[in-house]
Amino acid sequence: QARVPIGKNITQDEDSVKLIVSSLSELLKIERDILEKSGEANDEGTNSMMSDFITEQEKTIWMMKAWLGETV
Repeated sequence: QARVPIGKNITQDEDSVKLIVSSLSELLKIERDILEKSGEANDEGTNSMMSDFITEQEKTIWMMKAWLGETV
């Protein structure tokens, strides 16, 4: 079952950004799980890739929450 929320009939900019933040937040949870497992498996390639994804998505979430006027 999908954990990332699906948006339907979203027409307002604020609702779109909230959906993106929610989706990225769920992806971060999955990626952190992968990061943990790749660390346990000594898989440096996957570990590096997940670290890069997490860094960029955390920054994106921060920027979008700032745009929404939410405290981060």
